[in-house]
Amino acid sequence: MRLGIFGGTFDPIHVGHLVAAVNARHALDLDRVLFVVANEPWQKVGDRPVSPAADRLALVDAALGDVEGLEASRLEIDRGGPSFTIDTIEELQALDAAAELFLIVGADVVTGLFTWERLDDVRRATTMVVVNRPGSTPVLPGPTGPLAGWNAFAIEIPALEISSTDLRERAASGRPLDYLIPEGAVRMIKERGMYARDG
Repeated sequence: MRLGIFGGTFDPIHVGHLVAAVNARHALDLDRVLFVVANEPWQKVGDRPVSPAADRLALVDAALGDVEGLEASRLEIDRGGPSFTIDTIEELQALDAAAELFLIVGADVVTGLFTWERLDDVRRATTMVVVNRPGSTPVLPGPTGPLAGWNAFAIEIPALEISSTDLRERAASGRPLDYLIPEGAVRMIKERGMYARDG
């Protein structure tokens, strides 16, 4: 089993996330890509209010629909507390010791890897898949730079300038989310009143 791990807050999930996942799955011939919804995204605590984990998981589930090979995962939610990648990796290894794990991250995440919990264990247990976008400075595997010592691949996806921050603002002001967020997730945002301004 070649298993992709695509972790995030997904507040909200958008088409850029799906494009990254399907391209990583294709490029590395992954059997499955798990969208692992963070329970408590420790790097965002105190930064801004984060939607409840159950709502974010429901959005991911609705967004993925029946896209082959992509699955919503509640591992970190069920575990509770702060979400650390190494804990998720070890849980997946316990479920299937033979699985080959591929950690999918955006290029912007790579510069902050040094802050991760037990980074050396993450490096030993996974292959890093860095998603680069045109127009941004690419992060490439090699003997120097932030991926030195990693078994790593880089893929490129189309330039999609979509941010979750902008999408939350669009939802709060009543502007359309269509074609930026998968249809099922747009419906879920409306049904649950997510991102609406108080008053």
